[in-house]
Amino acid sequence: MKLASWVADVSVRRRKLVVGVTLLLTLAVGLLAALPSIWPDSFPALHGVKVDTDPENMLSADEPSRVFHDEVRQRFQLNDIVVVGVVDDSNAEGVFHPDALAHVHDLAEFAKTLRWKDKNGEDAGVVEVDVLAPSTVDDISQGGLGSVRFEWLMPVPPKTAEEAIAVRERAQRIPFLNGTLVSEDGRALALYLPLTAKDLSYRVGAALKERIATYGGTEQYHITGLPIAEDTFGVEMFIQMAISAPIAMVVIFLLMLWFFRRMALVAGPMIIAMISVILTMGALIATGNPVHIMSSMIPIFIMPIAVLDSVHVLSEFFDRYRETGDRTATIRTVMDELFAPMLYTSLTSAAGFLSLALTPIPPVRVFGIFVAMGIIVAWLLTILFIPAYVAFLPEKTFEDFGASHAEGEASALSRALRRMAPRVNGASKPILALSLVLLAVAGWGISRIVINDNPVKWFSPDHEIRVADDVLNSHFGGTYMAYLALDAPKTTWDPAAFVASVSARLLDKKTSLDAEGLPEITSAFTAAENELRPMAEAATDATGALASLEKLASDRADAADSDDVAESWDEVRSVLSAERQSSDVFKDPEVLRWMSRLQAHFVESGKVGKSSSLADIVKTVHRELFLGEDDQYRIPDTSAAVAQCLLTYQSSHRPDDLWHFVTPDFREASLWLQLTSGDNRDMVAVHEALDEFMDEEPPPGGLEPHWFGLTHINVVWQDKMVAGMLKSLGGAFVVVLLLMVVLFRSLAWGLLAMVPLTLTIALVYGAVGLMGKPYDMPVAVLSSLALGLAIDFAIHFLARARREVERQGSWAAALPVMFDEPARAISRNAIVIAVGFLPLLFAPLVPYQTVGVLLAAILGISGVATLLLLPALLGTFERVLFRSRAAR
Repeated sequence: MKLASWVADVSVRRRKLVVGVTLLLTLAVGLLAALPSIWPDSFPALHGVKVDTDPENMLSADEPSRVFHDEVRQRFQLNDIVVVGVVDDSNAEGVFHPDALAHVHDLAEFAKTLRWKDKNGEDAGVVEVDVLAPSTVDDISQGGLGSVRFEWLMPVPPKTAEEAIAVRERAQRIPFLNGTLVSEDGRALALYLPLTAKDLSYRVGAALKERIATYGGTEQYHITGLPIAEDTFGVEMFIQMAISAPIAMVVIFLLMLWFFRRMALVAGPMIIAMISVILTMGALIATGNPVHIMSSMIPIFIMPIAVLDSVHVLSEFFDRYRETGDRTATIRTVMDELFAPMLYTSLTSAAGFLSLALTPIPPVRVFGIFVAMGIIVAWLLTILFIPAYVAFLPEKTFEDFGASHAEGEASALSRALRRMAPRVNGASKPILALSLVLLAVAGWGISRIVINDNPVKWFSPDHEIRVADDVLNSHFGGTYMAYLALDAPKTTWDPAAFVASVSARLLDKKTSLDAEGLPEITSAFTAAENELRPMAEAATDATGALASLEKLASDRADAADSDDVAESWDEVRSVLSAERQSSDVFKDPEVLRWMSRLQAHFVESGKVGKSSSLADIVKTVHRELFLGEDDQYRIPDTSAAVAQCLLTYQSSHRPDDLWHFVTPDFREASLWLQLTSGDNRDMVAVHEALDEFMDEEPPPGGLEPHWFGLTHINVVWQDKMVAGMLKSLGGAFVVVLLLMVVLFRSLAWGLLAMVPLTLTIALVYGAVGLMGKPYDMPVAVLSSLALGLAIDFAIHFLARARREVERQGSWAAALPVMFDEPARAISRNAIVIAVGFLPLLFAPLVPYQTVGVLLAAILGISGVATLLLLPALLGTFERVLFRSRAAR
């Protein structure tokens, strides 16, 4: 007895055991995942559902760019930001009227209160001290020559229209606020709410919406930003999964019911799909893996594959049943016929997804491994559960069951396929020629593919987040934040060089003071020089050595017995202060001017709407120190003047804002960029703009630039994903080819089986390029699904073709048989899966729409290619492909 017949026979005879074990295993795995999720305290040793919607986790925790991103954000105390934009198109002054600004003031005060306890019992939510709103920022203005006044921009809501307009005018005079807090057209404003953790953004957004709903004004509020887009997608993703997957299954069920006419029988494949999903997702959760954006789509990928084999079985069973009228005998025959093709189609599909384990993206690896596991589970259930299930059904289920093959009673599909056979046979050369033309066009389309992604575009165009994104980025400098860290070169501690530098400064100072005839000066400077070397040798860095020397100078000045001696030691301290400032790279006027020119270059590139840095703070304060004269909006000429500007700024209400732009040792600075687009290709263009500028104008002092921020991180993981996908796709293609060679025991037949697959992938991705659809995460991942599904029909067709040629004696005689039951099974499968997943087109999330379109395209193209191209190739190369038969 063949293995397939034996397995079917055991499943039929032990049907109660097979069904019972299957249901018990499903229940056990389901409970293992569900119980610790519902009652975590009662099952502390088990893993419950953990949701991870952070695209940052597409990179491994030890990925250098991610480690640097986290370290630098902490160093500059930068947080992810939710942006709230306010516009009012019904008012001539936009939002700058008393009613709207009263609501804005209230919303800012309310946002400060959005704090909760996290799982560790610590406060989490909006970072109150860093909120940017009209009521929380300073109006920087001149207070007389050499003086700057810092006052809250809008401490209370304005009472009159004039006061409201004054708020706008004062804000627009401050470069940091113009285009950021207030739109350059003067009609809109934005609030920036930094968060302790980005996964709170959806919760913060929901609370803000509740508050906004109480206002009833004419202004409109838009909430956006990468953090809230990513967090919102995570929430809606699960809602959509709960809606789309059942709808798809209902459509598939109805289509199968239309084809096979028995609800009880059609329920079998549905049960297999459901059990496959439960076992796979249960195993994912029970092993401690979080449900990520990728893994949330596992059910959508497993269901069509789980149904495919079952449809082949039911189709064959439906067509053969009337020959015997015996369901157990028929199911044994069917399983014997389909066992090998189903095994190899499952192996090739699993190989396609296992290839994702080669990618450097952890969630993609998990996704690939568990989908592959689900495919194998679905195959095992098909060969074990379906025969047992069929045997379990009552006899009356099969009354008047099965297809009639009489010409007058055949279905429309059967009649159409029978008429197709001679036409395909007579049009082999035109079919092959058309295929080559399509392949050439597809190649051109593939060359036009643009690699790009943007989490905000994962939503449909009419989604509130997309609308908010469009509105705010048309008014402001941009809601997508990218950051450039500029680091001074790291230096090793050299006591001798330090001593030489300070000695030279002491000598210059003595010379400038004309110290001859001033014994106190000579004595103080000589004493400092005598202490210089031992203190330098005892220190571990310049900071420590200077601290020791400054303490010596202070002690000697305090202990001085005359004003002349004290003043002499004050001169020594001025030398030491100058030495300290020499290491403060970002107090150097030339460095700050270079940063300003870099900022201007970024804006001129067209991808950056607004840029902010330490240079802007210095220029703004310098202007106000000189009576607010516009021509004084510049970098001062000396480091001491820069230091004076920074010291003045630290008298503001928000002095710690300075440390968002520079570290306290003034050796590292961050440059903020606001992009009006979150497209990865736009961020790449900004990268290129930096490289271009640095080639033309190298940074002074050997400054080293390093990118960080969410917009940059998205580029990093996408680059890794694309490279990883290409590598995994190439590896899986080779594995599938080897499997085909083993299955058919022939290199020629193995290559033949790859033809529909190759054409399908080429046409699908060629169409992606021709339509201008970006090559993003869903499109990349679907390449693995294409690999598995597109080979399915070819395996079934070629396996049956070889058998039928053996039975009929020639390909010409076998062709009409192939366009009977085998072609019907392939057509039914293509229709069921392609049409079944079309409801995904109506999902509000673009990745689900993409899956629906590409699933339909993959099944449709591979089905047509199998039924047209393979017969044409078999007819054209019959002598080569059936050489052993001809010899016999």
